[in-house]
Amino acid sequence: MGPPPKKKLSAGAIVAIVLGSLVVVGALGYATKAGLDGVTGSFPEATHELVVPETLLAGRYTLVSDLSDTQGKEIEDTPDFTVKDARAAVGQYKGEDDATLVLSGMYGRIRNGESSRASILQGAATDKGSTLVVRPREFTPAGYGVTVSCQVTTSKDALGTTTLPMCAWGDDNTAAAVALVTPETATTDPEDIDLAALAETTVKIRTEIRKPIR
Repeated sequence: MGPPPKKKLSAGAIVAIVLGSLVVVGALGYATKAGLDGVTGSFPEATHELVVPETLLAGRYTLVSDLSDTQGKEIEDTPDFTVKDARAAVGQYKGEDDATLVLSGMYGRIRNGESSRASILQGAATDKGSTLVVRPREFTPAGYGVTVSCQVTTSKDALGTTTLPMCAWGDDNTAAAVALVTPETATTDPEDIDLAALAETTVKIRTEIRKPIR
């Protein structure tokens, strides 16, 4: 009779899983433990910030909720000796075919952007209920000059096991993660996720939301 068909999660279930697992990315606080060794030097000048726009990628994704002042407070309130003047930028977006895109990050004066990028992913991978299946891979999409790291975790709960791909970047002023999940990719084999495509989406989003401080 063959294997049973894969389940298709509802949009509501996708939102609950993605927000619960990724939106705060308490990972940013992981730098407190992981980033202290060898921390030297001064903090960079604050030249850029992150915004949470009403739409992303030419209107493909529409803002459902700006969570910067709610869930984002956990990012701002987590002690991190590698960051000064941290402010959160957190948003939930909806796209076609019940796609859920979550942007979770911060801006400020970041002593080591590369370390923050790694900390974001490590924190998400060690979140309760998460299992790292595809280890972080680095991508530098052509034409952007930005390196992002991407990984795939799975999250297990009463609804079953959900595939959660995400990418992250870090620089002198900004560090953020982008997670993009659809009802179909949520049940896709983690090894089959196109991380290169998500990396390109991530750097495009970075270009749209990373703005010079006026």
